[in-house]
Formats: sequence, structure tokens, C-alpha cells
Amino acid sequence: MLALGKLLELTLAGHEPAAKIQLTAEGARLRWLAEGALEVTPPGSDDSGLDLLLSAGVHGNETAPIELLDRLLQGIARGTLKPRARILFLLGNPEAMRRGERYIEQDINRLFNGRHELSSGFEALRAGELERLSAAFFSKPQRSRLHYDLHTAIRGSKIEQFALYPWREGCIHSRLELARLQAAGIAAVLLQSKGSITFSSYTYAQLNAEAFTLELGKARPFGQNQQVNLDRLEARLQCLIEGREPQVEAGALEGLQLFSVAREVIKHSDAFTLHLPADIENFSELPVGYLLAEDIAGTRWTVEEEGARIIFPNPKVKNGLRAAILVVPASADSVA
Repeated sequence: MLALGKLLELTLAGHEPAAKIQLTAEGARLRWLAEGALEVTPPGSDDSGLDLLLSAGVHGNETAPIELLDRLLQGIARGTLKPRARILFLLGNPEAMRRGERYIEQDINRLFNGRHELSSGFEALRAGELERLSAAFFSKPQRSRLHYDLHTAIRGSKIEQFALYPWREGCIHSRLELARLQAAGIAAVLLQSKGSITFSSYTYAQLNAEAFTLELGKARPFGQNQQVNLDRLEARLQCLIEGREPQVEAGALEGLQLFSVAREVIKHSDAFTLHLPADIENFSELPVGYLLAEDIAGTRWTVEEEGARIIFPNPKVKNGLRAAILVVPASADSVA
């Protein structure tokens, strides 16, 4: 196997490879760009026209997606997976990965779309580097652009594998992309309705890529992900890489659950209180009238929406950041 196929091993060891470029027997080029960043270019005659960005480890303790990318890259380096797409593999937060922590100083996935320029420290610098690497990768004209940012969640979920579809001014969410996600094993999609500061929101809004944050189960240490079944996603990614993706039908999206954001709960102060059990699962339903949270100056969040569910509740976020999202069922009529 080519040495550059061991990107995860190199990253966890903090080593820079001696050879920055290697070729597979079929002529695909592997090029090391920076720590945790490797670009794969197929032979020109085999290029499918797809630019595929696969990122994981933006939160360093979310290891199942990191292991998935490692398997894909090793398959390319061994010659068992023959790429026809250009691919950028990104391991988002190498130092947090080495420590087995979600982050070191601050959450990288709240530092995109210019937010890192207002901050300092390791994660802010890394967010800027990830933006530059992504922008350079997606700079070629007249090519399809797709970004999957792979995560696992802090807590359990009543819907284990789901996606967040970012928002961009004047752009309608794609029914075809939703069907592609469904074929990859994604059971639900949250259709966002305003801009955000996450990695996938940056590539969607600024780089015109179809981009998604994928939540794929619960976060566990390396080697302990047997309960996270990524078989359908891995098979679909292999098909995308090799340019043999089965045709997807962008029809009624039967069985795919769609949600929209009703409200975001923003933590304003250290007095913030979230009235939820510590072990509540994502997509738990909340009744109308439920007092969800309180903060300074008599601020109260009470559930007003029928069928409301909670996702990403986290009262420990920094002041000014989102502490939870209330979502409600959405119709497929809102996608094109």
C-alpha cells in the first residue's frame, strides 16, 4: 500500500510524510497538502467530473467517521478502490483527535463563514486553513461539487443517522441530493432556513457545493464503533468515488423524514438553564407549553409548536452560541 494511504496514522503520530506525492498503479495521484489533508486526482481519462470533499474529525472524539475515511483512502492506496472523482480527504482537528477530545480550546464547527477571523487560538487558525483548502479544491469550473462533513453526536438519537442541509440565499434544497442521502442510509434531513457558521454551511454558501453535515450515531473512542453501522454510507461513497453510483429516483422521497428549524435556543449568559434531562436523546418530542429554557432578564423559551422535537441540546456551550434547536416536521413540497 502507498504510504500516503496511511493519512490517519500519520496524523495521529503528528508526522509529515517524506514523499508528498505518490501514484497508484492505475495512475491516480495522492498528494499530501497539510496535516490531515490529502487530495486524490484520478487519471485524466477516467475523470467523472465530480469534486468530492470528505471531512471528519472536526470534533476529535467522533471516531467512526474518521475510521470510515481511513478505510476509503487505504482502499485507494492499495488499488482496490479505483477513483474516478477528485477527492479531498480532510481530518478536521488533528490535535483534538490525538487527545481524544471534542476540541482543545473552542469548537471548530462554530468558526466558519468568517467567524474564525473574530477569534484566536489553534482552532481558529485551523478553521481558516480548512476554508482555504476547501476553496482551492473547489476552484475548478464546470465540475460537480459535493461535500459530506461526517460526525457522530454527543448523545443518543431517536433517529440515529440524519443530515443537516444548509441554507443559501436564492437556492432551493435539491430533491435529488435528498434521494442520494436516503440511498446512503440517512433516515432524516433537517432543512435549514438561515445561514450558519458550520463547515458544511461554509462550503454550501461560499463555494457553491452541495454540502451536508451527517450525524451517524454516537461518539465513541477509536476501535469501539462496532455499534455504528455505516455500511450503506460506505457503499454509496465507494460508488461515488468510482463513478458507478446507481441512479437515484428523486421522487416522493417516501420514508425520508424531513424537518425544518422552528427556533434556535441561544445561550446568552452563565445563568442559562436548560430544562431537559441530561440524557435526553436527539429528536425527542416535547409537548406544547413545555418550559424549555430560561436565561437572564426573564428570558424564557416555551414550546409553542405542535410536533416539536429537540436536537443538539447542550447547555455547556459558550455564551452567544446555540444551546439547542427546536425542529418540526416539514413537507417534501419545499424542495426542488
